[in-house]
Amino acid sequence: MRHLIHTCLTCFLLSFVFVNAQAQEFSIGPKLGISQGNISVNANNFSKGNEKLGYHVGLFARLGGNRVFIQPEILYSNTGGEFENIQTGNAVIYSASFDRIDLPLMAGFKIARFFRVQAGPIVTFIVDSELTAGDPSIPIDSDPNTATLGYQAGIGLDIANMIIDFKYEGALANHVDAIAGLNTDQRQNQLILSLGIRLF
Repeated sequence: MRHLIHTCLTCFLLSFVFVNAQAQEFSIGPKLGISQGNISVNANNFSKGNEKLGYHVGLFARLGGNRVFIQPEILYSNTGGEFENIQTGNAVIYSASFDRIDLPLMAGFKIARFFRVQAGPIVTFIVDSELTAGDPSIPIDSDPNTATLGYQAGIGLDIANMIIDFKYEGALANHVDAIAGLNTDQRQNQLILSLGIRLF
C-alpha cells in the first residue's frame, strides 16, 4: 500500500510538470465546499447507518489546453459517517469522524467552455480520527490507517473566475482495520460539492 501511494504521488508530480510544460492555461486559487459522507463496513453484523455532513478547504491548480486539463488539489477535509452493529437483537450505532489531508488529481475534458467531466485518483492522509458509540464523550479504540487510496469522478462548471465541482468519491482501500479488537473493513464514500476561485 505504501509503495502504491508513493507511485501515485510520483505520477502526480510528473503529470504536473508535463502538463505545465505544455499548458495553454494555468489557474490557481482557494477552494472550499461541503460533502455528504457515509461508511460501508465489510464485517459480520455490521451495516451502513446515517450519513455525515462534512467540509473541506484548500487550494487547487488548473493546467491544460482548450480541451484536456489536469487539476491537482491539496485539501484539509473533515468527514465521516455512522454504521450499526447488531448483536443478539440489539443495535449499537457507531459514529466515526476523520480529519484528513486529501490530494486528488483530476484529469478532465471540456465539453464546452463552461462544462467539464473529470476523474482521477485521490491519496488521503488521516491526521486524526474519532469513533464513539452511544455516549459521544467516550471514545472507542479503533485502528485507522494513516494513508489510503481512492478515486473521484464527476462534473464541473466554469463561470467567470469561479469553478464549481460536483464529484463522487469512492475508496479503493479501507480507512479502519479494526474496532475494539474486532477486524473490520471500513471504507469512506462521499458526495462532494465545492467552489473554487481562480485568482489568475
